[in-house]
Amino acid sequence: MAPAAQSPTYDVLVVGGAGVDTIVRVEALPVPLADSYGVPPIETYVGHTGLGVALGCHRLGLGTRFVDVIGDDHEGRLIRARADEEGLVFGHTTHPSGTRRAVNLVDPQGRRLSFYDSRHPYELVPDPDLWQTPLAEARHVHASIMPWTIHALADATAAGLSTSTDLHDWDGVADHHRPFAHGADLVFLSGSRLDGARSAREGAVVSDIFERGRAQVVVVMDGARGSRVIQRDGTRFSVPAVDLPGRAVVDSNGAGDSYVAAFLHAWLAGRGVLTAAWSGSVGGAWACGTAGTHTSFIEAGELEAQLARLDLA
Repeated sequence: MAPAAQSPTYDVLVVGGAGVDTIVRVEALPVPLADSYGVPPIETYVGHTGLGVALGCHRLGLGTRFVDVIGDDHEGRLIRARADEEGLVFGHTTHPSGTRRAVNLVDPQGRRLSFYDSRHPYELVPDPDLWQTPLAEARHVHASIMPWTIHALADATAAGLSTSTDLHDWDGVADHHRPFAHGADLVFLSGSRLDGARSAREGAVVSDIFERGRAQVVVVMDGARGSRVIQRDGTRFSVPAVDLPGRAVVDSNGAGDSYVAAFLHAWLAGRGVLTAAWSGSVGGAWACGTAGTHTSFIEAGELEAQLARLDLA
C-alpha cells in the first residue's frame, strides 16, 4: 500500500515583496510645487506588498511562509525584526544593493502617492532553493511582481499548486507585468489606471489576462469604488467598499494587500468567489483604520463578525 500523502506544512507561500515605507502626510494630492512644506512627523514602517499579504494571511490563521531578497542593512534588519515579532516564518537571502524602500505621500482622505525604489538589479535571480524548498511544503503560492519571482510562479504551476499574483496598477501595456498576468490562477490588479467599471481599457486588460493566460478569476480592486470580480466563464459581479462602524478611513497604505489576504483566506477554504470578495472588502477596509503601512490586520474572528453583520445570505 502506498503511504498516505502528507498534508502541506503551509497554506500559503508568499514570494518576494518586502521593503520599508517612509510616510509623509500632506494637505492635498497632488502637492503644489514649492521649495518646502512643513509636515506632521514623518514615520517609517516595515511594509510593501509581499510582506503585507504574508502578514495578513498569518494573522488570519493561515499557515504562512514568506521568502525574499533583502539587504544586510538597517531596513533589512527592520523587516527581520517585524517577522520575528509576528512569528512569521521568513526565509531570506541578502544582496549588496540593499532593501527596497518607498516614500509615500498620504492626504487627509487616506489616499496615497508612492515613490518606489526597487533597489535590486533587474536581472537579479537568487538561488532557486530560496523558494523551491518551501514550495514543496506549500498548498498555494502568491508571487509578488519582482522580476525573479516569475520563476517561483512557474515552478508552483509545474508542481500543480494554485497560484495568485497582484499586478497593482498595470495598464495592460507594461511588459514587466505580462508574465505574471498570464501565469497565475488568481489575478488581482488595481483599477487606478483602468478608467472605471466596464470601460474599454478595463475590458481589454481583463480579456487579455483570460485569453493569453491561465487565470480562473480576475479581481479589480478599486479603492472607495469597491472591487469587481470577473470569472473565466464570463460571470461578473461587483462588491462595494465596506464602511466599518467606528472605524473611519485614516490611511489606505496596505489596503490592497489586506484585501488579497482576506480573499485568499476564504477562497482557500472553498467558500466561493463571492464570499472571498466580500472578505477582501472587509479586510481592506479594516487596514484603512489606522495610520501607516501594515499597522493593523483583521483577524479571523473579527472578519467573521463583520461578514455576519453584512448579512450576505
